[in-house]
Amino acid sequence: MSFDILHIRHNFPILDVMVHDKPLIYFDNAATTQKPREVIDRLVTYYKKENCNIHRGVHYLSTQATEAYENARKSVKDFIHAAHPHEIVFTKGATEAINLVAQTFGRKYIHSGDEIILSQMEHHSNLVPWQMLAEQKGAILKVIPVDDQGELEINMLRGMITDRTKIIALTHVSNVLGTINPVHRVISLAHDQGIPVFLDGAQAVPHLTVDMQEIDCDFYCFSGHKVYGPMGIGVLYAKEKYLEEMPPYQGGGEMVDQVTFQKTTYNKLPYKFEAGTPNVAGVLGLEAALKYIQDLDLKKIHAYEHELLDYATVELLKMESVRIFGNAENKIGVISFLIGKIHPYDAGTIYDKLGIALRTGHHCAQPLIDRFNVPGMVRASLALYNTLEEIDRFIEATKQVRRMLG
Repeated sequence: MSFDILHIRHNFPILDVMVHDKPLIYFDNAATTQKPREVIDRLVTYYKKENCNIHRGVHYLSTQATEAYENARKSVKDFIHAAHPHEIVFTKGATEAINLVAQTFGRKYIHSGDEIILSQMEHHSNLVPWQMLAEQKGAILKVIPVDDQGELEINMLRGMITDRTKIIALTHVSNVLGTINPVHRVISLAHDQGIPVFLDGAQAVPHLTVDMQEIDCDFYCFSGHKVYGPMGIGVLYAKEKYLEEMPPYQGGGEMVDQVTFQKTTYNKLPYKFEAGTPNVAGVLGLEAALKYIQDLDLKKIHAYEHELLDYATVELLKMESVRIFGNAENKIGVISFLIGKIHPYDAGTIYDKLGIALRTGHHCAQPLIDRFNVPGMVRASLALYNTLEEIDRFIEATKQVRRMLG
């Protein structure tokens, strides 16, 4: 391992918490990650010394807060290698970013009989907004199926595309299976037909280097809280062409240029899509989080997490009763599994009593769970602060669950 795991763990205060008189093992990182001191301190500093609304005042605090906010936009632009800062729109999270595009792109481009292509592994956040749009417009949803290994049946995509296909919306990485989808192949195929692609990057950005120029998708989103940043902040990247053409998502302050009772004209990009008082503290906390993982080096993070994934997978599969869902060749540190016929909620309760935080249920991806014909799954999702020793405790806990409930 090429970075100091003990120093990293010391930087996350919550990892010192005791759960049921046992040291916390936090394996629910796909739901939300914990926050390093740099992020916590940035939030505190803003509220103690910088708190002010932005873009609205000429006094010192407003000017300073505005400058910090716009510098953070540039930091996000650099982090994902967008072409321009105004292609970065701050949202409440990935969910709002998806809803924004579904409603504004949909208002502009989707009509009755048009088609929207999704995959069977989508999080509800990248399914329900498109479903709502389809109902509003009389459009048709098409779904790329998932095979038994947890990979998209990507060879079916070409035959699904028609001249009525208006957009393909796809998760970059599955929150249930950990599968890293072949997004380059999807985008190449879509762009050959003049079809834009939206990628949900909520599970990708904490683990992979993401480059908008190299991927060349048309829309991309991610959440701050899954990348060691605060809750309530997210990012929508969109190519300038679409942001210019799409109508505003919400009306209010900041997104306007001139307002009369007869007509309103809208602000320039990206402010046309940032109505109301923004989450300035969240943006600054997100910037601190992105700097934190950049300093650690995402390639080193990915390599370390893959070491954890391989070790945990091998140890789990030594138990004959354990079934892992999602065995893609390319995946991140997510292991969804069942232990024999033990219900995932029952297993999760025992894990909790042993100090281990896991996720159980359908993981906001119910159609995918239904595809595997199970009531739910137990999910262990790993992050840069987890350790091999924690995995050993997790394996022993799994054996205890088997003894108690099997």
